[in-house]
Amino acid sequence: MDLKNQALTSKTKLHYSWVIVFTGVVVLFSCLGLGRFSLGMLLPSMGISLSLNYSQMGLIGTGNFVGYMISVILAGIIARAIGARWTISFGLVLVGVSMILIGRAMTFIEVMALYIATGIGTGLANVPMMGLVSHWFSKTTRGRAAGTMLSGNGLAIVFTGLFVPWINAGQGAEGWRTAWLTIGIISLVIAFIAAMLLRNDPEGKGLAPLGETNQDPESTSDKKPHGKKQSNKWAMVHLGFIYSLFGATYVVYATFIVTAMVNERGFGEGSAGTFWAVVGGLSLFSGPLFGWLSDKLGRKMGMMVVYSLFTIAYVLVAANLPDLFLYASIGIFGLAVWSIPTIMAAAVGDYMGPAQAVKAFGFITLFFGVGQITGPAVAGFLADITGTFSMAFWLCAILTSGAVVLTYFLKKPACD
Repeated sequence: MDLKNQALTSKTKLHYSWVIVFTGVVVLFSCLGLGRFSLGMLLPSMGISLSLNYSQMGLIGTGNFVGYMISVILAGIIARAIGARWTISFGLVLVGVSMILIGRAMTFIEVMALYIATGIGTGLANVPMMGLVSHWFSKTTRGRAAGTMLSGNGLAIVFTGLFVPWINAGQGAEGWRTAWLTIGIISLVIAFIAAMLLRNDPEGKGLAPLGETNQDPESTSDKKPHGKKQSNKWAMVHLGFIYSLFGATYVVYATFIVTAMVNERGFGEGSAGTFWAVVGGLSLFSGPLFGWLSDKLGRKMGMMVVYSLFTIAYVLVAANLPDLFLYASIGIFGLAVWSIPTIMAAAVGDYMGPAQAVKAFGFITLFFGVGQITGPAVAGFLADITGTFSMAFWLCAILTSGAVVLTYFLKKPACD
């Protein structure tokens, strides 16, 4: 079927790319939303039950990101061997099983080891899933598609923000075990859904990427001059450093903001959970909003705006201002939180083309992973030394300010 006929057909029939997107929503709900961001809500009760200090809490988060780094290296190789569909499904099974077992853990070491496994599963699911955006969507639409998928993270934050306090209210300090069991089972169900619905590329269903035309420059992307390809590869290194600063900072906020609210500001766990759910609710708009913005204004300008917003959010919580400023920080963070992954997922397709998208996203995610490994461990260490997370949040503000400057010097894709 040629592209003209596909365009006519698309007016009367839903393009399968949207099935990929909405399957991606539930995939990210599981692998990132539950597999990573539930930890922030569960840490206060886990800390009491397992007698964890702040450094150990930070190391649990770091362990997850070590696992994620391992999987980033493997994801592209495995996806090329068995396809993105089965790589994602296997990753979700690993996420589900490891989280169920965390609910039975009795020591810090057990939790750490199992959460490393969760991180491996998260990467095996997330990296190929984001790479599918470049296969199924053209350059002009992939920002919005990636942003829509990332709303799955926000849905999971809303879920855990409301579910965990409810479980703990009924089961007390050991409620975190039931919570891990529940979200692990949910992830196994989502693994089955992903295996049934995902497809590796549109060609297998006789389709072209949504929004592609006969004049689409990506249709001839493999014919780019060698010099331009090399220029784009260096730009990927630049993008990687920018992404690492997001990884090092957002994860500190996501991991410790609830703990800081409970232990430093006197919030009850239920109240802190409600605010965490607000973050999730606002984040539902984050990916689509900033994905659309980056489609219109460009990836560079979109990232500069976002990093400026993050800097404001971190300063407002670091400065120990009245609670009204904390609420503003939570609101800004929630609105911006999935914007950088959304823009990055679109940018790798812009720079490297659909054929290299999974590999390229895996490459910049290595930088992102280094940031994630470093962030929680440093933040926990600083909190143990100072007795507060304020210094950690100040450090985040400094790093995101640097990201604004670094993004300013990013070159456009060499595609013409």
